[in-house]
Amino acid sequence: MMRTLRMLLVRQSPEIALLLAIIASDIWVVCFFLTYDYLPQPFIFNTFDTFMDWFNVAAFAHQGGAFDRWHAVYPPLSFVFLEWVTIPHCYTDPLFARDCDWLSRIEIVTLFFLNISLAYAVFRRSVPERALLRTCAFGLGYPMLFLLERGNLILICLPFFMLVYGGLVKTPWMRALCIGITINFKPYLVLPSLAFGIKRDWRTLEQGALATIGVYLLSLAMFGSGTPWEVLENMGIWVRATSGQVWEQIYFATTFVPFLEIERVPIPILTVMSSRMLETMLFWFPIAVRLTQAMALLGLVAAWLQPSALSTARVAALLVGFHLVSQSPGGYALTFLFFLILMDGSQRPAKIIAVIACYLVSITADWTLSKLTGVPSYSWLAERPVTISFGISVGQLARPALVLLIVWCLSIDALTRVIRAHHSHRPSLGLMPA
Repeated sequence: MMRTLRMLLVRQSPEIALLLAIIASDIWVVCFFLTYDYLPQPFIFNTFDTFMDWFNVAAFAHQGGAFDRWHAVYPPLSFVFLEWVTIPHCYTDPLFARDCDWLSRIEIVTLFFLNISLAYAVFRRSVPERALLRTCAFGLGYPMLFLLERGNLILICLPFFMLVYGGLVKTPWMRALCIGITINFKPYLVLPSLAFGIKRDWRTLEQGALATIGVYLLSLAMFGSGTPWEVLENMGIWVRATSGQVWEQIYFATTFVPFLEIERVPIPILTVMSSRMLETMLFWFPIAVRLTQAMALLGLVAAWLQPSALSTARVAALLVGFHLVSQSPGGYALTFLFFLILMDGSQRPAKIIAVIACYLVSITADWTLSKLTGVPSYSWLAERPVTISFGISVGQLARPALVLLIVWCLSIDALTRVIRAHHSHRPSLGLMPA
């Protein structure tokens, strides 16, 4: 028994060490907060904005004007849901609602722990020996903590995503409904649903598409606005409004794409970096992104040729990874990718490197290279004025690089599996299941 336990600890020692690094960084964040009364970088620099991803949406759910005044760029399901689960009389103002709506604060924390519990249920089935380690890394890592601090609606969407791709639901209609709900909360999640098509599981893809349309039409009828043309028009407004907000986009980006705007919209804090360094970044970043996109597409084409070589979750991970290197929907979106990777128990070299990269991105501590200090703010968590500092950090460059590495690892693993599958199965070029 002791020998078996010792061997188990030896095999898991790299992940144990990485988990300890995550825990140590979390302890550092707590100590920083107790000393300075605000969460340090890489948490959001607006210390008064805690939970406001939730309360801003809820405010427009109750007050109206979500699509004509606030210019929302996602379907109306989010507004319908929050209109149901929040206290109506609190929403005279979003900031007032955050203090008044005690039910929402409980729901945000409850959803956080529900996501961790569901992750453990999936990991317990797929990687039983590492389930506890990976659940702790997933729950204590920066993407999930950032998700909690923002109160982002991924907290609501993620459980349905886990039910679909974690294999916790087997009933076709339930799986289709979960797919429809995830896409209506976060439209970019249409990409991982395409994994069913690559796997030639056309019935699930069709049912998911019908459920997506059904959920959208029902929520549209209930909310009264959020038509496709309204959403498309608002997307154009959003692109124009955020085109000059480079600092907000690179603060916790999943890709180097936002950095390419630096040349067009300079950031004063970058003046501490040499022009040579900036020129080098602007030269290599787009090359790295394009090569990674090409590699991901190659892996997806290979998966199409040998649909039985990869699981649906692995193909979905490659599709999510492709999206995250093409544009940055926010650091909390990494929770989808990390869940798909950590539930995979493969010990192939490329997958091991991808898991290590997930652990490294999950470290909450950061090292600031150039810093703006003495910026006055107000900490909602501490309920007092604070003086904050933030700036360009190692993490802002390392995290997109590690996401690129993850996508390369997923692509290489896919190609390796497909090449091996070619030895025993002919490539499948048609639309019929292999």
